[in-house]
Amino acid sequence: MKKKITFPTAYTILFIVLILGAALTYFVNAGSYAKLTYDLETDSFIETFPDGTKQTLEGTQETLNQLGIVNDIAKFKEGSINKPISIPGTYERLDSNPQGVVDVLLAPIKGVYDSIGIILFVLIIGGVIGVVNESGSINAGIAALSRVTKGHEYLLIVFVTFLITLGGTTFGLAEETIAFYPILMPVYLAAGYDAIVCIAAIYMGSAIGSMFSTTNPFSVVIGSNAAGINFTQGISYRVIGLIIGFLVTTWYIVRYATRIKKSPDKSLVYEMREDINKNFSKQKEEEFTTRRVWILSIFALSFVVMIYGVSKLGWWFEEMTALFLVSGILIGIIAGIGEKVFVNTFVSGAADLVGVGLVIGIARSINIILENGLVSDSILYSLSNLVSGMSPNIFVILMMVVFLILGFFISSSSGLATLAIPIMAPLADAVGVPKDVIITAYIFGQGLMAFITPTGLILASLEMVNVTYNKWLKFIMPLLGMIAVVAVAILLLEVNL
Repeated sequence: MKKKITFPTAYTILFIVLILGAALTYFVNAGSYAKLTYDLETDSFIETFPDGTKQTLEGTQETLNQLGIVNDIAKFKEGSINKPISIPGTYERLDSNPQGVVDVLLAPIKGVYDSIGIILFVLIIGGVIGVVNESGSINAGIAALSRVTKGHEYLLIVFVTFLITLGGTTFGLAEETIAFYPILMPVYLAAGYDAIVCIAAIYMGSAIGSMFSTTNPFSVVIGSNAAGINFTQGISYRVIGLIIGFLVTTWYIVRYATRIKKSPDKSLVYEMREDINKNFSKQKEEEFTTRRVWILSIFALSFVVMIYGVSKLGWWFEEMTALFLVSGILIGIIAGIGEKVFVNTFVSGAADLVGVGLVIGIARSINIILENGLVSDSILYSLSNLVSGMSPNIFVILMMVVFLILGFFISSSSGLATLAIPIMAPLADAVGVPKDVIITAYIFGQGLMAFITPTGLILASLEMVNVTYNKWLKFIMPLLGMIAVVAVAILLLEVNL
């Protein structure tokens, strides 16, 4: 009997990309730009040269002007720019530092260490969800929600996509959405949809919001600061893109959801339905008691507090993890499940998401290999030379493509901004376009790559719901094409109006 060929797991895909990344370090010239960092304690700049040597410079506007960095010194003093930024015109070739077998083997370990914040957050979320599930509250809540939305289940898609898009465009809701999958998957399955619908509503809500950022501090704000402009420049075009992007994305998801609700066999994950349903479908009807209302209310309030903390109080994974740990303990007390049952359930829930944590760590290892191999700056240098001296219309389109490519190698929006924007922004003057167009091209390019890049969050999201990468690609590629057309149209509009 012929053995059926199956698509590799997220781990295998990431290891393949990791090996390819290491191979690049053998063929791409090593090099680096000098980096500039502001020291708040000494009120001075520290310039780190490509060879690793450093010098201290006066923390003045004149220093920035001499280095060709088009930024206001106030941005550094107030902490708006708090990462090393590339200094234009300082690229130097360096001795190659190819990443060998040992480096490849160590990279995932280092990646897990570097990502420990988000990994621990994911594990604690898993534990809390295990406790909530043990209380029967999730099944009771799903039953109640199903009765309320009966006949209008598509509203679940619209509502969730809208809220997450709003979070993505305003304060960069991204990694935090990992927590939503175990909760919303049973809801969508109970509504007659499949796992793809759940992934699309959550992940694409965040991706569209981040791509068409309005006030996202991790992309458009830090990118604008690096370009020396106010983040409100060009915001009207991004708002137009946000509205169109949300409408197109929601329509696309609802259309697919409606089709597979009528004919379940048309689902892209139809052959995987038994495994998925086994993990997420509700097991039995539960009564929606007052105690369960309190449990779900505390759980929902945790997300509200998390969003407020991230957007207003500067929280990051340490604070978010502590919040959900406290939430889990409170829920366990209210549920009255006892100390031993609570601990065992919490640990079991966390164990269910260990695989997701490993995916996050391995994805980070790819960036580590490229950074240690000294090829990221070389790729940036080559691409910046490629787009210089072109007509404005061709320039902005190719600039978006450049950031799309860079988005594969540098998945962090703030990291890409501080590395690339100081180099790319001056090119706008050379071709006669405003610098805000560079910012728009940057968030559009990286935003499109985020739809599919294995070095980002998508593989971790797919691992949460047991869906393979090829199924996601089959679903998302037509939508990626549609959104790319929207992005190009808005860029051309911004350049020519």
